[in-house]
Amino acid sequence: MNLSKKMRDALNQQMTFELESAYAYMAMSAWFKTENLDGLAAFMATHAQEEVEHAMKFYDFLYERLSSAEFGAIGKPKGSFKNPLEVIETAFEHEQKVTRAIHQLVDLARAENDKASENFLQWFVEEQVEEESVIDNLLQRLKLVGDFKPGLFFLDRELAAEGGEH
Repeated sequence: MNLSKKMRDALNQQMTFELESAYAYMAMSAWFKTENLDGLAAFMATHAQEEVEHAMKFYDFLYERLSSAEFGAIGKPKGSFKNPLEVIETAFEHEQKVTRAIHQLVDLARAENDKASENFLQWFVEEQVEEESVIDNLLQRLKLVGDFKPGLFFLDRELAAEGGEH
């Protein structure tokens, strides 16, 4: 069964949104790099790479469903922040926005009685639980550190030792 136009358009929009997420996370990584916080920079760069992988899942799925990828415009991401906490708060808010978008896609798949798309999207539903949890964990750790520079130094060093993995 082919994708409906509505489902195809929504999947293409989500693919572009995933690429926009990668772009935003690379801008966050660059801000951390500028601040000499290489561990946090690596964390966000890894997150950006994951978002590209997510976009590619949508890309591949569109073609598996005998459809095509259509790329939307991506605007310039925010690149200036007051402090590391603001960056991670922004990332957490963004992940919540992604979660809402994925849930809307699941709702659309159900409304369209598109079982293949609904099944495909379940991976993203589970992934978003993990994404929000990982970012929230870092957010809570940054809140504990507060303005204590040595704490930020050690948190950044820990993330650098992990190589940005989460």
